[in-house]
Amino acid sequence: MHSLHDYQYELPEKLIAQEPAKERDQSKLLVLNRETGRVTHRRFHNLFDSLSPADVLVINNTEVIPGRLVGRKETGGRIEILLLNYAIGGKKRPAKNIDIFDCLVKASKQPKPGTHRTQQG
Repeated sequence: MHSLHDYQYELPEKLIAQEPAKERDQSKLLVLNRETGRVTHRRFHNLFDSLSPADVLVINNTEVIPGRLVGRKETGGRIEILLLNYAIGGKKRPAKNIDIFDCLVKASKQPKPGTHRTQQG
């Protein structure tokens, strides 16, 4: 089982793209040569220059979910919830207006079933 600590790191907001590049193929691309450990900075339009015939390209089209919720339990204790993925069939159920997630929880004390949480601003 993973802990929330495994997923914590500092990432300044200024380093996160706030919108896509106007010309999508001009997006930055970080390339790691696994044999030498050498890292090169390229552009996405050069992707195929970095691939060899035996390489496999995996396309990830997963939906991004709101990942981390920080708040307080009804008792006032701190609680942090890391949403991992949708739990029921991997899909959101908008018709029911209910979302059920697999998640990791970190709290001041183990929350009891049915515990409500309030969101911090």
